[in-house]
Amino acid sequence: MLTLHISEAEIERLNYERYHNPSAIVQKRCHALYIKSQFSFTHEEIGRIVGIYKDTVTDYIRMFNEGKFEKINQVGYGTNRSKLDDHSEELKEYFEKHPPHTINEARAKIKEMTGLERSPTQIRAFMKRHGFSYKKTGQIPAKADREEQEEYVEQVLEPLIERAENGEIHLLFMDAAHFVMGVFLSCLWSIKRIFVKSSSGRKRYNVLGAVDAITKHIHIWTNQTYINAESVVEFFHQLRIFYYEMKPIYIVMDNARYQKCQLVRYVAWQFNIHLVYLPPYSPNLNIIERLWKWVKKKALYAKYYETFDEFKNAINKTINSANTNYKNEIDRLLTLKF
Repeated sequence: MLTLHISEAEIERLNYERYHNPSAIVQKRCHALYIKSQFSFTHEEIGRIVGIYKDTVTDYIRMFNEGKFEKINQVGYGTNRSKLDDHSEELKEYFEKHPPHTINEARAKIKEMTGLERSPTQIRAFMKRHGFSYKKTGQIPAKADREEQEEYVEQVLEPLIERAENGEIHLLFMDAAHFVMGVFLSCLWSIKRIFVKSSSGRKRYNVLGAVDAITKHIHIWTNQTYINAESVVEFFHQLRIFYYEMKPIYIVMDNARYQKCQLVRYVAWQFNIHLVYLPPYSPNLNIIERLWKWVKKKALYAKYYETFDEFKNAINKTINSANTNYKNEIDRLLTLKF
């Protein structure tokens, strides 16, 4: 193992520079060298402490032995080039097609493809430098036609959104949610695993909702039985009262049978409401689906309600306060990006 040639005065300076040097990378070099001078750790152990690869520790020691502080203070931003960058295009192309689950998985694949071994910190920096970030995966139904969805967004949704932004129409996204009273498990930051009481029975609270695409105003109609064509008709009447000036209303909805029946179509025609049906298996194109997930997270996750009335009130309170107490959060959640 490479020996560090250093005096007591130099150790004191390292101790100071590892906290006060204006350059973060010089601080890291000094920190690694200070640990090397004070403890009998291996280079691999020092690397884990500082967040660098073991060979980098050896490089720092060699730099210090050759040129002391003058050498380790040389940063040369804009001139240093990682050897990984010689393989940037190859690695980027691979990871775009095969996104890794973890940094360690990316690290192993990079070593396999290039022969270069780097610390997790360096791999993370490499990934971020080339536009990768840790994102939660989304869900698309297996039967969904991606090309059909893209064509729908371009030819149907985007023109409607433009008309709504220009004030020509009201554009709403509508869907029903069925909240079954019971425990909604979730992850929590806790010392021990938390167990939440679960209500007995299967009582269901139905919420028929619509979100204004532009204002993000939320409309709801509720019952405790089931949603059918008559429910939709009553909801249309409620919407037309709210939008009293008789400007055309366009409602984006799924293909549920009760929403396509003759009664619903006839009442929609009477109220100057235009029904815009989504392609099959396309819940990802209905922004109100995001709202239902948000309501569950806010009102139901890891929470116990002793009575059905408490359960209903928690849902209603969350929805009714969405446009006031959580306005900024709702505006970000319900963006018109598909």
